[in-house]
Amino acid sequence: MATDRRPSWLKGVLDLLVLACLTAGESYGYEISKALAAAGLGEIKGGTLYPVLNRLEEAGLAVGEFRAVDRGPGRRYYRLTDEGRRLLAEQGGLWLEFHTSVEAMLTNARPGGAA
Repeated sequence: MATDRRPSWLKGVLDLLVLACLTAGESYGYEISKALAAAGLGEIKGGTLYPVLNRLEEAGLAVGEFRAVDRGPGRRYYRLTDEGRRLLAEQGGLWLEFHTSVEAMLTNARPGGAA
């Protein structure tokens, strides 16, 4: 039986996906997790997501700010920095080129694919 490789594929691109979630404006961890799930990427647990957010913040690609709320615990909101936008544009473009190459190879390998 084949092993599902999607978790390891996701690990390689999760930083970019989190940056992409922040392009529409600031957001917090649970909201980002919901957006990723809605995109069909499955449930991203906090133990996976928060280290990514910390790494992006340490790299200067995102800025986090803790805010108290009227009800419930406070939240840390994240937003992209200019450097984060630049990196997302650059690396996102490279990822899309890579995706196109992989898609072409897999399409050609399918029965009935181009020869």
